Amino acid sequence: MTHLAIVWHSRTGASEQLAAAVAQGAGQGCRLIRAVDCEPEDLLAAAGYLFVCPENLATMSGAMKEMFDRCYYPLLGAVEGRPYATIIAAGSDGRGAQAQIDRIVTGWRLKRVAEPFIVNLGAQTPETILAPKQVSAVTLEQARDLGAALSAGLGLGIF
Repeated sequence: MTHLAIVWHSRTGASEQLAAAVAQGAGQGCRLIRAVDCEPEDLLAAAGYLFVCPENLATMSGAMKEMFDRCYYPLLGAVEGRPYATIIAAGSDGRGAQAQIDRIVTGWRLKRVAEPFIVNLGAQTPETILAPKQVSAVTLEQARDLGAALSAGLGLGIF
């Protein structure tokens, strides 16, 4: 069983950078999975999850939502009690996407094991919203630390 499935979607690069940093911190006990490629079997094979996506129009990105749509019913009753965490790349807020993911995984009966990690990138104009993003070194280090903590918690059976 894979220790940690890192399911991600990125439009302008921020979520991809964050997911990659988590994977660096988690080490060999993780698997990076693009949301568009994630299937129920991928999630069944994991002991825990990290969902990483941008907030678009006050909700999670469409590709991440589509992953949940595709995987939700096949996993009902099959992943209860497994740990999860989230990272949201936001222009200003991130709480809408965060709340939406939390509502969805409540149906799976997942257990949150880390505080929501919302990265505010301050993109407020059409130009800055659509522009490629660069996540700060400090924030990427925090993501690596989260990956290490999730991997260690899974490996030690804490979660």
